[in-house]
Order: sequence, then structure tokens, then C-alpha cells
Amino acid sequence: MADTSTSNRAILILEDGNTFYGKAFGKRGTATGEICFNTGMTGYQEVFTDPSYYGQIVIMNSVHIGNYGIIDSEVESESVKVKGIIGRNLEEKYSRFASKENLQEYFEKQQIVAIDEIDTRALVIHIREKGAMNCIISSDGKSVEELKDLLKKVPSMSGLELASYVSTEKEYTLGDENAPIRVAVFDYGVKRNILNCLTERGAYVKVFNAKTPFEEAEKFKPNGYFVSNGPGDPEPMDYAVETLKKILSVRKPFFGICLGQQLLALAKGIPTFKMHHGHRGLNHPVKNLLTGKCEITTQNHGFGIDPEATRANPNVRITHINLNDESIEGIELKDSPAFSVQYHPESTPGPHDSRYLFDNFFEMMKKQMN
Repeated sequence: MADTSTSNRAILILEDGNTFYGKAFGKRGTATGEICFNTGMTGYQEVFTDPSYYGQIVIMNSVHIGNYGIIDSEVESESVKVKGIIGRNLEEKYSRFASKENLQEYFEKQQIVAIDEIDTRALVIHIREKGAMNCIISSDGKSVEELKDLLKKVPSMSGLELASYVSTEKEYTLGDENAPIRVAVFDYGVKRNILNCLTERGAYVKVFNAKTPFEEAEKFKPNGYFVSNGPGDPEPMDYAVETLKKILSVRKPFFGICLGQQLLALAKGIPTFKMHHGHRGLNHPVKNLLTGKCEITTQNHGFGIDPEATRANPNVRITHINLNDESIEGIELKDSPAFSVQYHPESTPGPHDSRYLFDNFFEMMKKQMN
């Protein structure tokens, strides 16, 4: 039974009117966003700092969150990007000697509102049935009526351009500047471990702001282009679609992940759509149609590319499909050295079944260099 005393009470209200009472955790305050859920059993800190979650309140399916504490190296960006957290057991005590602080201290420092002691299993079942919707969490004494009024003002994720809000303000470089391979990265919310997967393979990487003109990126003289993951709806991102069209026109190797796949599809005239409740977790089965092998993948997306339009496009080949719902998880172009996947092959944490995709990207660049 949740402690619902006034001083420690938190309220969660869904857009459909369902109201839940729990225990306040983290910063005392009010947070709004689209509710979604992550099925991973580990990696909570990576989830919190993944820029693709910007604008969302995340239900953590694993029963215990915070039980191994917080450590500086296990982040995907410089700060927490989720708007709020919903948990069953959000733990202050932790068991890992290397950890520097507990979850409560971390959330307070990062200004994150959370609600504890919620029946997350029942809540996730509800979201799976009803679909994605907005929600509000509050632990600062606001009434249910006040919170419902605030919730009505929260914009829908559909039509919301968020990538530019999480992109780097200034371009920067990583790796050895004398490396033979140079990769230009368009940052729409790139995760640190994606960049690690590029530099570990010997690339000199330059990361550009989301709205950097293509001509500016070309001055870096890259051997290939990488387009990252990111939050929000891809449809309003006309600036990014135009950039991708220019990248494809120079026929340099291209690799896109998650939002990068959606933008590649839009650049080829394939529409995107908002999924019923999205894919988020570390255990999604994907079939590689080129090899016949199944990969267990890490995923985080609420939008996908239109299956019928993809199959009808004569210049696009489907390379990967999701074995749960047959959504399209990977494509490659027939008329350009470009490919993308909807999932996250850097997978930190998670299974590393798909890291070969980075190797494929490097092979494409080396082949063009020879």
C-alpha cells in the first residue's frame, strides 16, 4: 500500500482520466509528457539519459530501479532527458561499491519528478491496450482538478519537433584526427555509446548540430555520414529531410539509426506514422532478411515507417523486420550506399547481436576509398 500521507503523496493522472496515487520520489514538483514504458531489466541510468526520451514520462517495468546506484560513466548524454519516472520500487539503497550516489540524490540533482509504489504491471497493460497518451505526475500538493487542467494543455507528441532541443549547440570532434576514416554525425539526440562504436573502430568523428547546413558538414571531408536517433515526430523535420537528400546526392556511405531511419524514409518519399505504443526495451526480436538470422535488439521509438509505401518503393529494400509485430526494422537503398535500422545496435546495456552494423558501415567506407 502506497504511503499517501499529504507530505509524501504523489499523483499520476492519465489523459484518459485514470488516476493513481503513489509515493513521492525525486524532486517534489509537477511533470508532464507522453507516457511510455521500457521493458529492460537493467540499464536504468542509460534510459534516463537517452535523448530520445525527451518529452516523455517513462514507466520502468523492472520491479527494482536504483538497486545498483548511480555511476558517472553509465550515461548516454550529459543530463537526464526523461521528463519523469514511474516505478514500482524506486530504491534509495544500492549494493554496488563503485556507485557514487543513490537514485533519490540523483533525481534531486537532475530535477526529476518521480512517483513510486505504482502497480506498473497493471499500468503497462493499460497502455498496451489503450495506446500512448499524455500524463501528469505531481507531488507538490496540487489538486486533481488543477492537474487535469494542466494536462489538457500538454501538446500531443504527434507533430512535435523535439530533436533540435537535444542536439549539441556547438560542433565537436572525437577520436584521432589523423585517422584514415572520417565520419560526420548529424546529432538529433545521439547517444554517447553510438559515438564510442564509431571511434572504437578507428574513425575521426565530427558531431554537428541538427540544423547545420550540409555544405558546412562537407567541409570536414567525411568518408561517410551518420544520422542519429532522437525524440519527437520526424514529419515536421523538413530541415533534416533536405539535409538527407543532399547527403544521398553525393553518394557517400550513409548509416542511420532510429530517427535516422525515419528521416531516410521521408527523404525517399516514404511516410512515417505514430505507433500505438512503440517499442522500448532490450529484448525485441528482429529478423535479418539478408542472413536469415534473428537478433535480440535494444529499441526506443514511438514512430515507424509506412510498410506498404516501403514495399512499393522500387529503390528501397527491406532488410530487417520485427518478429513481434512485423514492423519494418531496417532498410537499404538500391540506388545509393545507404542503410538504416529502427533499433539501437550500440545496445548499452543490452545484447550486442547487432554491432556488426557498424562494421558494415566501415566496410562501405573502406570500399569507396579504395
